[in-house]
Amino acid sequence: MTNPTEKTSSSGRRRTHRGDIMSTKTRSAVMSRIRGKGTKPELTMARIFAAENFTFESHARDLPGRPDFVFRKEKLVVFIDGDFWHGWQFPRWQHKLSLEWELKIAKTRRRDRRNFRKLRRLGWSVVRIWEHQVKADPQACLAKVVAALS
Repeated sequence: MTNPTEKTSSSGRRRTHRGDIMSTKTRSAVMSRIRGKGTKPELTMARIFAAENFTFESHARDLPGRPDFVFRKEKLVVFIDGDFWHGWQFPRWQHKLSLEWELKIAKTRRRDRRNFRKLRRLGWSVVRIWEHQVKADPQACLAKVVAALS
């Protein structure tokens, strides 16, 4: 029987999630291999920045949200965000998730907005690049950063 609180997502769409297809043990093993830093899109951009002889820091602990790339002299931070974890076009697919996952990603999106606001208030420019953008056209992502650095 479904939980009555889970019939619709927070967007009002009928929830279509039907439960996890993996056992708890398998799901735990899969989730434990997901990294927060050193992801393929992030490494791709780090290689490109290095090839351009950019001077940057990674995951600066002293800045809100621990940006993936920090260009201190220019006061620019770059986030390389995963499409799922950070909710790319979230309203389109949130109804497919369990309530717990919907709430987790919604919380991540709120935290991202809060961190971006804090950074801007501190005088930083913020560039967000999505995982699918890096995969599709890393040079366009570079151009976005170069434009922000100018």
